[in-house]
Amino acid sequence: MKDTMNVSSVPIYVLLADDHMVVRAGIRQFLEHSDDIQVVAEADDGMMAQKLIQQHQPDVAVLDIQMPQASGIEVTRWLRANYPDIGVLILTAYEDDPYVMAVLKAGANGYVLKTASPKEIIQAVRDVHAGKSVLDATIAQKVISQIAGMPDTTPVETPTNREMEVLMLVARGYTNKAIAVQLGISDRTVQGHLAHIFDKLNANSRTEAVMRAVSLGWIPADVGKMESN
Repeated sequence: MKDTMNVSSVPIYVLLADDHMVVRAGIRQFLEHSDDIQVVAEADDGMMAQKLIQQHQPDVAVLDIQMPQASGIEVTRWLRANYPDIGVLILTAYEDDPYVMAVLKAGANGYVLKTASPKEIIQAVRDVHAGKSVLDATIAQKVISQIAGMPDTTPVETPTNREMEVLMLVARGYTNKAIAVQLGISDRTVQGHLAHIFDKLNANSRTEAVMRAVSLGWIPADVGKMESN
């Protein structure tokens, strides 16, 4: 039976990049088990992933970290510089702190371990496509601890009340459009507030911004579900 929960009428086009063919085949099989996800291309190295992304311009790129030619981190940086609207979901076996922090700083929207269930990974793709931040529960705790333990002598500018409202809604998983509706402002205004928040927090992604805000005590750690729900 196919997974039809939260299914959109418009398919989510996915680029899948992993250097292990058997792993790719397995991931593709259960992603396409969902009616709303279509894998449009597969790559077995980072350079091929970039080429296929240029060709297909998918909605979401699902990337492993360790790949020949270019790592998932390098592909993420390239995506953010060239295709900022494409969602990036890192799907990997690596949960080491340096990898996690590097991926978030590169601008990934999500980080999920390969030990996650097919249902969780499918939902992670949907959430990233919707503009939400997605972190595996074990990764979220590691990131909070890592950021909290970082020596930082740089003063952080306090957010305005409106920026705080936007940040809280981002932490709860609201998309830009949903935030705009909730606050009665335009999508462009939301984007402007997010840009200021990212600048103040020295963050490159929604996930990194929320985690840093949690570490600074601006928002409680349980304000929203950063992992798939």
